[in-house]
Amino acid sequence: MRVLVIDDEQGLRQSVSMILKEEGYEPFVATDGKEGLDKALELEPDVILCDVRMPGMPGLEFLERYREAGGEGLVIVMTAYGSTELAIDAMKKGAYDYLPKPFSADQVVLTLRKAEERESLRREVTRLRDEVQVERRFSDIIAKAPSMKKAIEIATKVARHPSPVLVTGESGTGKELIARLIHEQSERADRPFIAVNCGAIPETLLESELFGYVKGAFTGAEKDKMGLFQAADGGTLFLDEIGDMPTSLQVKLLRVLQEGEVRRVGDNKSYDVDVRILAATNKDLNEEVKKGDFRQDLYYRIAVVPIHLPPLRQRREEIPLLAKHFMDVCNKNLGLSIEGIDQGAMRLLLDYAWSGNVRELENVIERAMVLADGLRITEEDLPHHVRSPVRPLDDAELGEDELSVKKHGAVLERRLIQRALERTGGNKTRAAELLELSSRALLYKMRDYGLD
Repeated sequence: MRVLVIDDEQGLRQSVSMILKEEGYEPFVATDGKEGLDKALELEPDVILCDVRMPGMPGLEFLERYREAGGEGLVIVMTAYGSTELAIDAMKKGAYDYLPKPFSADQVVLTLRKAEERESLRREVTRLRDEVQVERRFSDIIAKAPSMKKAIEIATKVARHPSPVLVTGESGTGKELIARLIHEQSERADRPFIAVNCGAIPETLLESELFGYVKGAFTGAEKDKMGLFQAADGGTLFLDEIGDMPTSLQVKLLRVLQEGEVRRVGDNKSYDVDVRILAATNKDLNEEVKKGDFRQDLYYRIAVVPIHLPPLRQRREEIPLLAKHFMDVCNKNLGLSIEGIDQGAMRLLLDYAWSGNVRELENVIERAMVLADGLRITEEDLPHHVRSPVRPLDDAELGEDELSVKKHGAVLERRLIQRALERTGGNKTRAAELLELSSRALLYKMRDYGLD
């Protein structure tokens, strides 16, 4: 434990330092309040022993300035005989305890042991409170893999600050859950959280959705409409799949972030907005910047704190936990009573590639529970593509039983649908156009392949 001793008497500094070293503490010294304040903020000691009467900056002034600067160490003031009133004043201003001079080595050690126990208890209470808070608010986020734990740790740290956050990861990894976690842990938790998928809204409508419009701005604008920025005023706006935002709107979004004001379509005046921006994408925005499809200045604006969510295939240890969570939800919401998953079925879940990530797993679990005849999910209850995953077509060792055109055709079709959905940010209408399918046919195929 680090202990900083601040006193203008050299003999006292030396004697207390010797006592501290013998008891296993790490001592540091300062000759006056000013030097002590600088060292306290630099070293971040656990405990500070500070004399009340010192030239330049007295102990009470040190205490006030130390707390104003955000210092969190326990401060124990040292007072000469007859100065107990000063010690009491110091404790009223935030000091933990006081030592009356002259004091013995035992008194110093006893006071420090008490401070050490209190600090340890305070940290444990804080840790438990944080764990309970996270468990209560964010039970939908399963984090067992170190990479996911790190992502949540970053999210909870940045939540306390207004910095923009960019969450990256494949579709279905839980980017919106992380965004909601950040909002709920922030000072804006009691204000609106509004999410918009930038790739799911046609370019012609996205501007009016984000910024609003005034009556008569275009055909069909029969009355004024507030945009999402104004609706989220004081809260958080989550721009999902921001990598799909048209470049023309990127310029306008950058202006809002720089100036803190929006202008409705067709309006001649601007409105102040106080909105925290959280963004997410399944694209590599660095590559999009290089290709000229995403503005570099906007990228630097929204990616102050990047958080990456790994795909489910890189955190397979979470699959059993996620499966149980989805089973509990489905049992409650659908009135079912499925008790578990057979060993064989769980092995298939662990071996599957999960290109659709957590969202695909949720779909598979719900489908299996609805179709299950017994109280447990079996291999037969799982979709065909999970029970019989096909290796890539470029495998040079395809066996005779792996040459089925029908089987591989289904796998290829499923992959093309996934790719189209990823490219369009989940916009089924645009995905159907890319696939040259009708919207109804796409919906049927998505349902068959467990992608809905």
